[in-house]
Amino acid sequence: MTYQNYSLSQLQAIDAAHHLHPFTDHKDLRNTGSRIITRAEGPFIYDSEGNEILDGMAGLWCVNVGYGRDELAEAAYKQMKELPYYNSFFRCSTPTPVLLSKKLAEIAPAGMSQVFYGSSGSEANDTALRLVRHYWALEGRPEKNIVISRNMAYHGSTVAGASLGGMAGMHGQLGGAVPNIVHVMMPYAFELALPGESDHDFGIRAARAVETAILEAGADKVAAFIGEPIQGAGGVKIPPASYWPEVQRICRKYDVLLMLDEVITGYGRTGEWFAAQSMGIEPDTMTTAKALTSGYQPLSALFVGDRIASAIVEKGGEFYHGYTYSGHPVACAVALANLEIIEKEGLIERVKNDTGPYFRKALTERLSASGIVGEVRTFGLMGAIEIVKDKETRERFPGEGAAAAAVRDHAIANGMMLRATGDTMILSPPLIWTRQTVDMAAERIAKALELAERELRA
Repeated sequence: MTYQNYSLSQLQAIDAAHHLHPFTDHKDLRNTGSRIITRAEGPFIYDSEGNEILDGMAGLWCVNVGYGRDELAEAAYKQMKELPYYNSFFRCSTPTPVLLSKKLAEIAPAGMSQVFYGSSGSEANDTALRLVRHYWALEGRPEKNIVISRNMAYHGSTVAGASLGGMAGMHGQLGGAVPNIVHVMMPYAFELALPGESDHDFGIRAARAVETAILEAGADKVAAFIGEPIQGAGGVKIPPASYWPEVQRICRKYDVLLMLDEVITGYGRTGEWFAAQSMGIEPDTMTTAKALTSGYQPLSALFVGDRIASAIVEKGGEFYHGYTYSGHPVACAVALANLEIIEKEGLIERVKNDTGPYFRKALTERLSASGIVGEVRTFGLMGAIEIVKDKETRERFPGEGAAAAAVRDHAIANGMMLRATGDTMILSPPLIWTRQTVDMAAERIAKALELAERELRA
């Protein structure tokens, strides 16, 4: 029996009876019922009632090549027929993770030629934390194990990932975070810049919060700093250009490793293969997932810099860590086909030279005039819209996040899938968007803003 034999109300009832959703108020969801997405094609998703919705979030930051790609389905099918699964334990490997590792080393930032596989960004960040602490132990400095992160960072939902992240709500449900992780201010000028402070000066000040934390803990105790090039789930917080060079200078000064989380920004979103290349960052570890397969299969790849990799290989003995699905042959086959599509269709160059700049221009010109938009910011094909009550003072509407949720609901009703994070609307569309798709999105968001403002000011 297929889902077509069930009505929407029946599917919603079964969902409510048995399915616990991620990041969800389940009582609220079960009162309203889930939207059931049944198919997708190109940049659009379709629900069970036949409504076409332009996907402004690429699924969950991941479907970079869009939906309905036969090449990816065929790559999975061919690999499943030949070898559906074998592990990377027992001194074994399979061809697709071998070839994928070679490809990833070719496109990676300089000095990163080793890859460790998992199934999600959360797993990749767990591995990165273990690897960094293990590295310092191998170097005879086990006390160097503090990791500095940032407020509102998102590094996954596992215990270690949530501990590395800086979201208070997640910390409140941990019942005890992984120790020796501290958090500093985020580079979020919209709310944290001082009156009259330039973007450059704010970026330097935010970066030096990392240095302050290093000095407070003692450089001999600090293992690494972890950060997303652009804080994605925290609200597409784009740092000033001065921020990352200063963070990198500080890390080198105190011999602190730099852990970069590119789970959202990797594989073309910023107009290069990785944001590290867009922003001139030279990381020691780099976590990636999501768009590695465009979401068609679960797969993560942790890039390990030569400094750490050499110590692990030469001094480490057995690394007591790994997953059943590390280097899954089907997921790796899909990843290879996905990277081939990105290259063949020139999607990264399109983002850098065409749709990225057009995305910035269209959203800024079309949405900034709204009475409830305090700022529009973009980088490549990532964007954020700050929702405010007063554009001059940047005062928010009462009820934290309620205003952005109103915009989101009107957008979805108008055929535009957006995400609300606090009082910020965020976008991360498939890289296949064209100028025409950007224009469609801008018009639908503008309509949602108009309807939401009318509702909020009433």
